[in-house]
Amino acid sequence: MESPQAVHSSLDEKGIKVRPFDQLLLIIEQLRVKQWTKNLLIFAAAIFSIDTISSSNFAQVFVAFLMFCFVSSCVYILNDYVDREADRNHPTKRFRPMASGALSPSVAITIGVLLFVTSVAGAFYLSAGFGGLLLLYFVLNIAYSFKLKHIVLFDIMTIAFGFVLRAIAGGVVIEEELTPWFLLCIMLISLFLAISKRRHEVNILDSSPSSHRKVLDQYSSELINQMSSIVTTATIICYSLFTFTSGHSLKLMWTIPLVIYGIFRYLYLIHVKGSGGSPEKILFEDKPILMTVALYGLLTTAILFYYG
Repeated sequence: MESPQAVHSSLDEKGIKVRPFDQLLLIIEQLRVKQWTKNLLIFAAAIFSIDTISSSNFAQVFVAFLMFCFVSSCVYILNDYVDREADRNHPTKRFRPMASGALSPSVAITIGVLLFVTSVAGAFYLSAGFGGLLLLYFVLNIAYSFKLKHIVLFDIMTIAFGFVLRAIAGGVVIEEELTPWFLLCIMLISLFLAISKRRHEVNILDSSPSSHRKVLDQYSSELINQMSSIVTTATIICYSLFTFTSGHSLKLMWTIPLVIYGIFRYLYLIHVKGSGGSPEKILFEDKPILMTVALYGLLTTAILFYYG
């Protein structure tokens, strides 16, 4: 027979008994593991240095990737904890673990604190520079969640800077200097994704106004389309310049058509199919996008490995 303490620990906020396996699934859902794909960018520096780095460097980057994932999950936990009451009145967010009452807020916060302390301590052990970048990433995300996401233009710029930080962190871990063109490419493609997401949100604003932030009132479809055109053009030009100014083989130019197709496919999904609200969802659900990304990764790795 279970003790009163054991029974209490297995109950959610509504007094409904939750099995340990279900509790684990709720925790995984709370960590938003699907969004960890955003942190794969930390491998970029290692991939573009594949002809010079060792297997131990890749192991270090993998550990750094996990640390970024855990810290990003800490931000999600904090956001959902703060917004849990408001989320309960939201048509879709009310199903989130804490908002629905299925996951105890105290359990979620405890897990978040443990992940944060462990990750930051491990990051500084790995590299002081990487530890500093991880802390900056956390502070930036907190600032975005509570303030910057409500300021027009600053919201999308902050998202882009977060991706640049990931790329820089990957270089710091393996002590590899990143070229300005590389960082510009990362910033521009990140802006492209952020602008695309805002376009999706603005387009569905009229149908579901309660699910959007006030900052979206300051955007218009015309403004977003103009920004998208500028950033799309700049991204293609910048990446093309990067392929033959990066110091690597000029055969990197073979990847330019894949980048152009990937961007055009994404624009097609946004403008024709009405997608774009979740880049990580598109990556796994749209086969042409997924195949393009996979082919780009394989081709780039092969070129750099065999031709330098």
